[in-house]
Amino acid sequence: MWGDIAIAFLLAFIVTFMTVPYTIKIAKKVGAVDIPKDKRRMHNKSMPKFGGPAVILGYLVAVVYLLIVMSLEHKIELFDTEQYGMKLLGMFLGTVVLSIICIIDDIKTIKPIVKLIGQTIAAVIVVAFGIRIEEISPGVLATYELKEAFSVLLTIGWIVGVTNAINLMDGLDGLSSGISVISAISLLIIFVLNQSPIIAILLITALAGALVGFLPFNFAPAKTFIGDTGSNFLGFSLSIISILGVAKTYTIAVIVLPLLALGLPIFDTIWAIIRRLIKGKSIKAIFKADKGHLHHIIVSKGFSQKQAVLILYGIAATFGLFAIILLESGIWKALSFLLMVIVALGLGYKNFQSEKIDAQLYECIECKYIYNPKSRK
Repeated sequence: MWGDIAIAFLLAFIVTFMTVPYTIKIAKKVGAVDIPKDKRRMHNKSMPKFGGPAVILGYLVAVVYLLIVMSLEHKIELFDTEQYGMKLLGMFLGTVVLSIICIIDDIKTIKPIVKLIGQTIAAVIVVAFGIRIEEISPGVLATYELKEAFSVLLTIGWIVGVTNAINLMDGLDGLSSGISVISAISLLIIFVLNQSPIIAILLITALAGALVGFLPFNFAPAKTFIGDTGSNFLGFSLSIISILGVAKTYTIAVIVLPLLALGLPIFDTIWAIIRRLIKGKSIKAIFKADKGHLHHIIVSKGFSQKQAVLILYGIAATFGLFAIILLESGIWKALSFLLMVIVALGLGYKNFQSEKIDAQLYECIECKYIYNPKSRK
């Protein structure tokens, strides 16, 4: 298994890394360029935003190759009782529909409601091919099967929700792609510990590899953005793979684990919805972009964009580690770990603020000394 995992990661990494420069050239030719037209954007120059196709290509090459090879080796059966072949076909078709809509959005820009409809259609396709949240298990001895209608709606809501959660986090260089890497690695560890289906493990590994191949071009200072095509694909894939990965579990804790591993973007999205509803007092307000996301707030506190990204990486990693510790060691150890992190962050933030104030004061005094006309220096 570990050899296949290594192949999934490295192949996705290499294909994506080698493809990104081509997508940068294509972006400039087709007009898939992000121009900073308002104060909400955190960059001040035009930037290609077509990195998504490179990530998708790297991911698909790794997955298709391994599915073919492992099927020939009889390591996996795509059309047994679980019908993973049909489920993967549904995931692929949903990805195609979503990518077409998002590519148009990256080039021409479409209304948010149109994109939401496209996300919903893609999710419906996935559900139609058999990927569903079918059971909720509060304990080892009790399993409650969800009614079909509720199961379908819950799954569609989960897929569309996570897709938008990752998309809304795409506000700083390397933010959405980096957080997705952290979430993917967290889910990979959870899947391995939980003895999840090998297909889910390979899918999440390929996704992580493709993202690591893209990050060198996206981390500050970015050479390209992942675009709506990429950010929507990340959320769409993470939501589906998380369902496949916990399909065989029997405790409520494990069902909650994907929620925790994706905790940061989910929290930011829920807060954005509440904030916009309160401020706009209408459903339409939800679709209006603002500067209230976590990355905007952190930057407004005086942190640089790179510092803000690293802070959010740390928060995402904390969510992921909490989920892993919860699975492996139980709730009390997970809570004690979280408490230690909160205390460390509190002390670190206080010291950082003091150092920042001292640095600003020194800079201010130095500027006055250098530029004081009376000093002639």
